[in-house]
Amino acid sequence: MASVSTYLNFERRTLEAFTFYKAAFGTEFLGIMRHGDVPLEEGQEGPGEANMDLIMNIALPITGGHILMGTDVWEGMGMSVTHGNGTHICLHPDTREEADRLFAALSEGGQVGMPMADMFWGDYYGAFQDKFGIQWMINVMSQPQ
Repeated sequence: MASVSTYLNFERRTLEAFTFYKAAFGTEFLGIMRHGDVPLEEGQEGPGEANMDLIMNIALPITGGHILMGTDVWEGMGMSVTHGNGTHICLHPDTREEADRLFAALSEGGQVGMPMADMFWGDYYGAFQDKFGIQWMINVMSQPQ
């Protein structure tokens, strides 16, 4: 069956972030691979001692069959992480109670942009940036009358 996942990059904080998400969603990791686990080809330079335990790939089911994945990026990888507002993870829980629970758990230590509230379009909605710089929206769709 086809599916979609969201992949997040962090600067040396992937395990910390995913441990936080694991607690918020109450799920278990599907797998963790570290940069030191990657087999090297002859002549290939490894990640170096300081980067061996960093996360190469981690996977966590969150809600609705969606998988959140991530990796650690460090200065020697040839890229850097820039968190911004270009991407949001939008959750659609079934109830207001679950929306409130997820909002409280995931926004802890972050910055709330819009608290959970009834919106003019009829849904129950809130938005925030978590303490790792990831943008989240939570939306409970209104029930047909």
